[in-house]
Amino acid sequence: MKVVRIPAGIYAANCYLVDSEDSKEAIVIDPGGDEDDIIAQIKNLGLDVKYIVLTHGHGDHIAGVKGIKDYTNAPLAIHKDDEYLLKDGRSNLSSMMAMGTVETLADILLEDGDEIEFGDLIAEIIHTPGHTPGGISIKIGDSIFTGDTLFAGSIGRTDFPNSSFKDIMNSIKERIIVYPDDTKVYPGHGPSSTIKNEKESNPFIK
Repeated sequence: MKVVRIPAGIYAANCYLVDSEDSKEAIVIDPGGDEDDIIAQIKNLGLDVKYIVLTHGHGDHIAGVKGIKDYTNAPLAIHKDDEYLLKDGRSNLSSMMAMGTVETLADILLEDGDEIEFGDLIAEIIHTPGHTPGGISIKIGDSIFTGDTLFAGSIGRTDFPNSSFKDIMNSIKERIIVYPDDTKVYPGHGPSSTIKNEKESNPFIK
């Protein structure tokens, strides 16, 4: 498995290209803008993008969806509880962000425990609400993509409409840090980490 991180858009949300190195089949996680840069990487790596998967529906993680979808023709997947965010620029906050209003429709509505297959890889969908009601983390092999639920040394904001500090802490403690210490953590913003690092140093978890 190969992972390429592209900090995308003016809010530098981490877009990830994850591919099966044998087949070059791939998924795009959270294309938050700068779609030309993302497409250039897809071309350079020779990837066959099978799905676009969103960890949640906020504007800074979805602003590049249209461009990536137009280029790849890949279906767009989001958890069913965040579908409403995609449809409404006020709810997903894009209408208040510099990129302007972003509204789109999902092709696939995910639920906890769903699996997405590409190449020889399986992406397991883990419902991790708190930052948004339909926030997910995506477990692939020994890596977990946590969106804006868990960051290196911090957690996602819970001061938005329909956010919940209680829910995000439950998600982190019961659904993320239960994985082995050497599991790699790829968050929605900032650098990567490991489960071990977060258990030992994240002030919200210690």
